[in-house]
Amino acid sequence: MDLDYAGDVSPLETWDSIKNANNCYLVDCRTNAEWSLVGVPDLDSLGKKVIFIEWQTFPNMEKNPRFLQELNESGVNKTSKIILLCRSGARSRSAAEFLTSQGYESCFNCSEGFEGVHNEFGQRSLVNGWKFHKLPWKQG
Repeated sequence: MDLDYAGDVSPLETWDSIKNANNCYLVDCRTNAEWSLVGVPDLDSLGKKVIFIEWQTFPNMEKNPRFLQELNESGVNKTSKIILLCRSGARSRSAAEFLTSQGYESCFNCSEGFEGVHNEFGQRSLVNGWKFHKLPWKQG
């Protein structure tokens, strides 16, 4: 199956890539509300910062018309390795596909996202995802 982006990586693979590559960036493309209420990845121990750019804006969840401009303003370039993260991997996949279509060469989707999929009780962070794997994070 051909993908319209570089591929999917797990949260643990995401952490290793960011840790070991200078030109690798984590772009959290969830909403401002999610960052504030659910928490955010913490890359301080790696001496790096998460780039926060909404793919869709809360509350209407319309595509952010400034997404590409905000990414360009962040210092990321088209040859950087970019790993996109959302709640569960759906929005970040769309963002990775979009950036690839705009000429970015190495866009990956963190497939489990920050909170992962629901368990049988409709709860997140208990099956997979950044938080489930006990990667560093903090409340917004």
